[in-house]
Amino acid sequence: MADDCDLAVIGGGSGGLALAQRAAAHGARVVLYEPGRLGGTCVHLGCVPKKAMWLAAQAAEQLGLAADLGFRLDAGGLDWPAFLARRQAYVERAEAGYARRLAGLGVTVVAERAHLLPQRRVASASGVRSARHVAIATGGRPRRLAVPGFELGRVSDDVFALTQPPRRVVVVGGGYVAVEMASLLAALGGEVELLVRGRRLLDGFDEGIGEALATAMRGRGIVVSTGVEVTAVERAADGTRTVSCAGGARRTGVDWLLWAIGRVPNSEDIGLADIGLSTTASGHIAVDAQQRTTVDGVYALGDVGTQPALTPVAVAAGRRLADRLFGGQPEACFDPAQVPTVVFALPPVASCGLSEAQARDRHGDGAVSVHATRFQPMREALAGRDDPVWIKLVCVGQAQRVVGLHLVGPGVEEILQGFAVAMRMGATRADFQATVAIHPGSAEEVVLL
Repeated sequence: MADDCDLAVIGGGSGGLALAQRAAAHGARVVLYEPGRLGGTCVHLGCVPKKAMWLAAQAAEQLGLAADLGFRLDAGGLDWPAFLARRQAYVERAEAGYARRLAGLGVTVVAERAHLLPQRRVASASGVRSARHVAIATGGRPRRLAVPGFELGRVSDDVFALTQPPRRVVVVGGGYVAVEMASLLAALGGEVELLVRGRRLLDGFDEGIGEALATAMRGRGIVVSTGVEVTAVERAADGTRTVSCAGGARRTGVDWLLWAIGRVPNSEDIGLADIGLSTTASGHIAVDAQQRTTVDGVYALGDVGTQPALTPVAVAAGRRLADRLFGGQPEACFDPAQVPTVVFALPPVASCGLSEAQARDRHGDGAVSVHATRFQPMREALAGRDDPVWIKLVCVGQAQRVVGLHLVGPGVEEILQGFAVAMRMGATRADFQATVAIHPGSAEEVVLL
């Protein structure tokens, strides 16, 4: 019997949408299953609303800078209802845009929960469809812990339901989401403490990043406490929370507690066992470089898989998979080397390639050279602020090929992209130094290192 479609995609987030759209553009018959809203976490509970809040928080910082530079301001605080309306309108435009593109490409959207069946069949409330290929792109969700009183806190999804800034905030965690949310809530009026179980922020990034970011966050009034493990949460008589930690320390009078302790994949209850597909210990679906799972004709991408949990990674992987399956490009696959990434904290973090420790482990101490600097940007210096930019360049070999670039400070979120292109092309430190610097500015410090 003929297949009902060429490709069935389960999940309408960034990866699933990118795959479905590119496959349909190549002429494939595509069915996309999404019981929720098109756009997934990124559009509704992640990148997009987070970046909107970051822009508002950044504007709040810039108002302070403007005053320090000599402007006479009486701007007042953020009009939260007006801001939230603008943010929601942006989100709805993005979602509507996805729906229009899918319709224009002839993609069939099934707004129902899907369940995998053997022989590349997919079941939903409206029936069973068979496909030549099936892709799982169901994303992830915030991790929860079996800590007494966990339910008295909130997770990252709940940040976007806030209608006003909480006063006394405790954020538990030290990764992407934790440092981003702590920064935003502090800049928008909260009194924030960050409780980190490990010894530094952003474990997994270059060690210097965590140190530079912690210093900058403390300079903004955020309390960063490392080596702290939360053991219980209780509600006090006045309605606030009391957070108990290992060793007996307590935080009292907490108005809002945010658990930002990582994410887990949405791999349960979608029929993986029914098709003989197992997961890793963390619940992720293992994939190879071409997004293939252990079951023939079944693929996985995005946060449910084992590649970096970043929206641009999911998009790139989805497009390359479509190119390979339907675009006549049999060798197309996502290349995970030197993925640039930005953490939208205040100040932001930008990183591409290997950390110093990774480079030494891979190439040996003798082959690695490191060049770092810390400098004060002109705007912050004029305003009399101590808010430096930190830069580290990691190079290998006699030619000093650049394998890692790491930055913390104002403006670095826009600096990294062009340098990431150069790194993929094999640029050396000499190539950087031969490039005429744009003066005065922060990016010039990279080519002057």
